Amino acid sequence: MIEDINLSDKKVLIRVDYNVPIENGQILDDYRIKKSLKTINYCIDQGASITLMSHLGRPNGFDENFSLLPVAEKLTELLNKEVLFSDDCISDKALLKSTTLEKGQIHLLENLRFHSGELENCLDFSKTLSFHGDVYINDAFGTAHREHASNVGIVNFFDECDIGFLMKKELKYLSHEITDPIRPFTVVMGGAKIKGKIELIENFLKQSDNLIVGGALSFPFLKVKGYDIDSPLLNDQDIDCAKSLLELSDKLNKSIILPYDFVVSTSIDDFENIDMKTIENINSKDGCFDIGPETTMHYSQILSESETILWNGPLGVSENPYFGTGTQQICRIIEELSNNGVISILGGGDTAAAAKKFSQFNTFTHISTGGGASLELLSGKKLPALLALENNEK
Repeated sequence: MIEDINLSDKKVLIRVDYNVPIENGQILDDYRIKKSLKTINYCIDQGASITLMSHLGRPNGFDENFSLLPVAEKLTELLNKEVLFSDDCISDKALLKSTTLEKGQIHLLENLRFHSGELENCLDFSKTLSFHGDVYINDAFGTAHREHASNVGIVNFFDECDIGFLMKKELKYLSHEITDPIRPFTVVMGGAKIKGKIELIENFLKQSDNLIVGGALSFPFLKVKGYDIDSPLLNDQDIDCAKSLLELSDKLNKSIILPYDFVVSTSIDDFENIDMKTIENINSKDGCFDIGPETTMHYSQILSESETILWNGPLGVSENPYFGTGTQQICRIIEELSNNGVISILGGGDTAAAAKKFSQFNTFTHISTGGGASLELLSGKKLPALLALENNEK
C-alpha cells in the first residue's frame, strides 16, 4: 500500500485517469479529477513532489483538442495550488522540470497518447517516463484493464511502486465487497449488448441473491423465452448467449429477473405514439425504449429488501426524457436506500452519467471511475495493471 512507502523528499510519479469530457477548453465533468485528489494530497503531506501523467481521448498524434492543459488549470483551482504543466510527456524540458521539482510542487505532463509508444506498451517509452520519478503510484483505475506503457511497462523500472487511494477504493467495492457481500445482494444490469458481459452475468448468477436485467440487455433473454420482441440490437450470437445463461440459471436454481412491461413506440423519435405494453402484448413492430411501471415497481420492491446493491447500466434510453423514467426511478430508490445505510455500488460510464442526472451524486456508497475496467473486474478477471504491480513485488 502507498502508506508503506516512505515518500519524504521523494519524487512521485502518479498515473491518474484524467480522461474527462472537455468542450471549448472547459471541463464538463470533473468527477475523475476530484477522485484523484486524496492520493495527491497524501503525497504532498508526506513531503513529496509529484508528477502526474494521464491520457485524454484517442488522438492521432499531437492534437491541441486533446491537450491536458485545461486539466492543469482545473487542478490548480481544486488544490488552490499552482500546478505546473509540460506540453510534452517525454521531452528533455519536461524531464528536467520533474527532476528539479521542490517538495510540495505538482507537475502535470501532456497527453500520453500523443505518442504511439503509450498504446503499444513500448518499453523504451516506459523507461523514459520512469525518469520522472523515484516512486511510481498507479491510481488510474479507468485504464487498469489495458496493457499500456504508463501502467504496465513502466513498472519494470521502479523498485518502489504501488496503488493509490482511488484504486484501493475501487478494488474494495468492485471486488471485496461483492465477493462476500452483506445479503441480500441484488445486482441490476442494463445497457445494450450481452457480448462482453457473459462472464459478468455468469459471475453475478453465482454471487447474487437477485439478478435483475433491464434495457436492451433483456431483449435476447425475452426472445429465448418466446416473446415477439425485435430490435436492431438483437443478433443470433446474443440470443445464443442468452439461451446458455438461462440454462445456467436453471442449473444453479437462480432466476434472471426480466421486465414485465415496456414503454414502447414505433421509433425512438416518435413521441406521439408512446404506449405501455405488457411483454405478452408486445409485437416485433414495437420499439421497447424503457422499462414499464409494473416492472419498475417490481424491481423497486426487490431493491427495498436488499442490503447490498450493484447497479451497472441504464434500463432504457435514459438520455431521452421520454424514455428515462424507469432508470430515474430505479436510481432514486437506490439513492434513498443508500441514505438508509444500504451499500450501493455503481458502475462507471453510462451508469455514472445516469446517477449524476437523476440523483444527488454523492449519496451512493461508491461510483466507479472506470467503465471497461469495472466490467473486467466484476467479471472476476485480473487487471493487467494490477498484475504488473503484483509481479513486481515477487
